[in-house]
Amino acid sequence: MAGFDEVFDFVVVGSGGGSMCSGLVMRQHDKSVLILEKTEFVGGTTARSGGVMWIPNNRFMKRDGVEDSFEKAESYLDSVVGDPNDAPGTSRERRRRYLNEAPQMVDFLVDQGIKLTRASYWPDYYDDRPGGSEAGRTVVAELFDVNELGAWMKKLRPGMMASAGDPAAYVEEGMKLRNLKVSSAAKATMLKIGLRTLRAKLTGKHYVTAGAALQGRMLQAALKAGVEIRTDSPVGELIVEDGAVKGVRTVKDGQPWQVGARLGVLVNAGGFARNQQMRDQYQPGTQAAWSNVPEGDTGEMIREMMRLGAGVGQMEEMVGYQSSIAPGTENDPVKPGVQSALASPHAILVDQTGVRYQNEGGSYMAFCRGMLERNKTVPAVPSWGVFDSQYLLRYGVPGTMVGNRAGRRWIEQGFIRKADGLEALAKLIEVEPAMLKATIERFNGFVAKGRDEDFQRGDRAYDRWLGDPVHRPSPTLGAIAEGPFYAMPVVPGDVSTYGGVVTDVNARVVREDGSVIPGLYATGVSTASVMGRAYPGAGASVGPSFTWGFIAAKHALQGEAAAEPSRAA
Repeated sequence: MAGFDEVFDFVVVGSGGGSMCSGLVMRQHDKSVLILEKTEFVGGTTARSGGVMWIPNNRFMKRDGVEDSFEKAESYLDSVVGDPNDAPGTSRERRRRYLNEAPQMVDFLVDQGIKLTRASYWPDYYDDRPGGSEAGRTVVAELFDVNELGAWMKKLRPGMMASAGDPAAYVEEGMKLRNLKVSSAAKATMLKIGLRTLRAKLTGKHYVTAGAALQGRMLQAALKAGVEIRTDSPVGELIVEDGAVKGVRTVKDGQPWQVGARLGVLVNAGGFARNQQMRDQYQPGTQAAWSNVPEGDTGEMIREMMRLGAGVGQMEEMVGYQSSIAPGTENDPVKPGVQSALASPHAILVDQTGVRYQNEGGSYMAFCRGMLERNKTVPAVPSWGVFDSQYLLRYGVPGTMVGNRAGRRWIEQGFIRKADGLEALAKLIEVEPAMLKATIERFNGFVAKGRDEDFQRGDRAYDRWLGDPVHRPSPTLGAIAEGPFYAMPVVPGDVSTYGGVVTDVNARVVREDGSVIPGLYATGVSTASVMGRAYPGAGASVGPSFTWGFIAAKHALQGEAAAEPSRAA
């Protein structure tokens, strides 16, 4: 390959979920791999995330005796995702490919020494649909001692609870701690975490959890396998020769640098959550400032693939995450989330007219989409999370851990409105008092009946899981009846965008007419999701990112990256 400064077999743009997975596949076949990361940190949004993967019929479900099958999972996705004609990222063929390959991808990683397991109980988000799993299909990484990375430790993107001395807790454990005041099980979990953290400190270990644990383990395995990884190496252009992508233009030591790719280029460079211009174009009413994704998520590689003719889809979609941007949190890498808070007893969400308009539980993607849809006809961004003193006594201030004094400051500063009565609270949030009172009386009536007749909050196991397991008779329904009363502004934040270039069953990027762009693969949220416009369960972004990276590498190894007649399936 003449004219290049250096040549690798496979070049990967971005270091998110699927990048190192594809690199490990290539290295197993003695192929050279270069991963180019434009920021100073490795790991992408995956490292900052919960780091969970939605993998139906996985080996850990079998280990634990949890029933699942390809057929059951397919039935579930057919029900939740369907066959929308406006979501080209999904099709029955692509979903079937995912369901076949995802468990194999997990087996491959375990064989490479990646320590994974499953969350013991994490229901699918629509567990009441045909094929839904109440136990859950979520795969997670075991806690990782980041000291094992040596000098690379400083290059791993920090995740949640990333500092030395932070609790050595799995995400599943951490979610139980919000019930610390009322649950003996939560207290036992806190003791378990405390003892683990103490042992780590005494033995010189620095455990990271969630996405940092997953990506830390992937980084360790990739380096050991001989994958070359470069940070501060943005890609500005895909190089095309004879109609096929043959390499990339990047920088090395501050100088322009051209890298050839014999077997293909995989783009896994994230979405456009940090690009306000693209958000205004595709997702009006949303803000980059509300996003939890890293600073590098700016969409230029999606635009670069579009320059080559790539079709795009689902650009209006994002993986929403209901948040409250409290004073002092504006620049926090992870904004205060209120998903579990609003799904707990003694709390509801209302729009700016004081009307409740959706189930406060369920999928965070559906929740935030509901806010944006409501806002088209009634002011609902921000909406108001309304709760009472019973809530505050049991769970503390929404968006904070029990014992964190920041929440009290938000009340003192007036960010969270507080009033002795509902009429006074309504005036503070500029809502008609009679309407807010009627809304809460209606909700309290449902609480007394034991069923939310408007939005069915609590009917699904996932709704109940988000709430308080020791609250009776319902873990998610509780009257808003005891003052003082509180209102907290809630916005549709996100943990990534969910649309991008369209790919086929082999992760190849396709044009609008369905023909393949030879030599070009893509995965992660650089692509239109295989899940269409739905989010079926925890890890429905990270799981596909890994799986399509796995598929891309296997296809490229077949030597079939040259142009050939094909249609996107």
